[in-house]
Amino acid sequence: MTTPAEISLSYQMVLQNQLDITANNIANASTPGFQANHPMFVEYLAVAADGSEIAFVEDRGTLRNLNAGPLTHTGNNLDIGIQGPGYFTVETDAGIFYTRNGSFRLNASGQLITSSSAVVLGESDAPIVVAPGETEISISSDGTVSTENGEIGKLSVVTFENEQDMQLIGNSLLSTEQPPIKSAKAEIAQGMLEGSNVIAVSEITRMIEILRSYQAANQMITTEEERQQQAIQLLTRTA
Repeated sequence: MTTPAEISLSYQMVLQNQLDITANNIANASTPGFQANHPMFVEYLAVAADGSEIAFVEDRGTLRNLNAGPLTHTGNNLDIGIQGPGYFTVETDAGIFYTRNGSFRLNASGQLITSSSAVVLGESDAPIVVAPGETEISISSDGTVSTENGEIGKLSVVTFENEQDMQLIGNSLLSTEQPPIKSAKAEIAQGMLEGSNVIAVSEITRMIEILRSYQAANQMITTEEERQQQAIQLLTRTA
């Protein structure tokens, strides 16, 4: 494969990854608390056999949009939005994770859980449990959860030194090895749900641009193959 084709192929590989990320953003445009991701890629120089420098394209990871999504009033007491930086702490069979998706409900045991059945934890890393018969659930701006019988816990809302180091694992859950830091600036809004910060129109426009770039790179590869074939035919032609 010649140098132009190699460069085009490296570009196509980056575009494929960018397309996957953009498609995932569009698919989660209506997922509560979802934060859009965008790829990071750079050009790097390689030295060819003749000593010339060749520019290739390389993936460097993804950058998560940390801007808050819009808060929408739902009237559901178990819908909880975060105003400011922070993540709810939840637990699954695989361990402790974090999320901004505050679409909660109660399971059969009275535990507060996420829409994907992860258990919502309080500041003591214990589940928030509503006793049978308790129906008046209120959550203050500092995350204190109360019923008609008094306080039952306080939501664990945390942040991290480097939020970009957090990894999305699915179901709006994020993982990280960093120690959690209590979020002093976060305020809880009961009956509100944070929407996705994905701007669907922008993502669709980006997808169209990616597809066009991919097609252009593919055309370059095709053109280079045709040039090679013509060169071979010319050089092997007998007099």
